[in-house]
Amino acid sequence: MSAISLREVAREAGIAPTSFYRHFKDMDELGLTLVDEAGLALRQLMRQARRRIASGGGVIHTSVETFMEFIAANTNVFRLLLREHTGTSSAYRLAVFREIQHFIDELTDYIIEQQGVEYSCAQLQADAMVRLVFSAGAEALEADEKLRKEIGEKVKAQLRFVQVGATQKS
Repeated sequence: MSAISLREVAREAGIAPTSFYRHFKDMDELGLTLVDEAGLALRQLMRQARRRIASGGGVIHTSVETFMEFIAANTNVFRLLLREHTGTSSAYRLAVFREIQHFIDELTDYIIEQQGVEYSCAQLQADAMVRLVFSAGAEALEADEKLRKEIGEKVKAQLRFVQVGATQKS
């Protein structure tokens, strides 16, 4: 968000720069609102994937396919999350971290429910899986449909490795 000015935002929104302040206190508030909206979109994505899984889809296949569809349809939303995840604003980084943590927490609960493993093991597995999927999402942002499919297949295999490895006793 630091790379864009209030005037640019106002121009793109079709409003006068002074009108911006009727909606947001400052650019930081706009940025945090956008991160929250992106998080909401991702949580809706998770619900959509769960519905697909409930109707007979495989968990990994369905989740990755749903996520790749989201990336294709919402590149700017995902790009915002990626950029602000490592950006200069600690408020943005914290907001993105919270959104990613929601994913990890929900997946942790799902893994505990499905596999009956301890919380610490489920949390490590969920964390690894979410990081893999987000990394694949970053790679898929500029990809054409064919390459996005290849990226999806690769991350599905990686997720299966994590899943199988998590069941091994150390």
